Amino acid sequence: MIILSLHSFWKKIKISTTMQIVNVEAQERNSFGKSSNKLIRKEGLIPAVIYSKEGVKHCSVTNADVKHLVYTADFKLAEIAIDGSKAKCTLQDIQFHPVTDNIIHMDFLELIDGHNVKVDVPVKFKGVSPGVKGGGKLMPSLRKVKIKCTPENIVPELFLDISNLELGYSVRVKDIELPEGIEIMNNGATPVASVEIPRALKTEDAEATEETPDGATADEAEAPAAE
Repeated sequence: MIILSLHSFWKKIKISTTMQIVNVEAQERNSFGKSSNKLIRKEGLIPAVIYSKEGVKHCSVTNADVKHLVYTADFKLAEIAIDGSKAKCTLQDIQFHPVTDNIIHMDFLELIDGHNVKVDVPVKFKGVSPGVKGGGKLMPSLRKVKIKCTPENIVPELFLDISNLELGYSVRVKDIELPEGIEIMNNGATPVASVEIPRALKTEDAEATEETPDGATADEAEAPAAE
């Protein structure tokens, strides 16, 4: 068994004031393995692990404490209280039961000042797309990106300006506004959203093309014949 003292460096970590933090009360556990985890689940608790550079701490948490951390589209941190100490953590992994969808295990990573961490944060759009104004539909294709940064630079979301996004075009990861100290791990060429041309507009364009004489543009077709 690895005994880990969760020290109080979290007090030194500067976290954005806009960051949402979920308070979690955890109970340390000294027994591990499948049998132990089954017993914990029968008690209505969720087996969990907290990782830090000093080792691993096994614990259990309640569904009530973590539901606001799990069932949300927002990025949130967890402040885990255990053994009289508190540690700010990110949720790194979660396992669900394949049939009931109940949470059966959770992995947390303690934030340590000056040490990089990788987290998934949502991408939100700002501005009004001229393509959408023209009748198109905004089609998001990537709702979250993975970023790497130190704890003090973690942000709850990133933004992508779509004020120049026209019909039939897309914006990509490389277009996301990037605050200082943050690196995006996704490929920069990956599409984040596009403006889909509606069927009605496609039909109008097709009809206009069909009505145009062969080899002539629409303007030429409408122009009066020269005397």
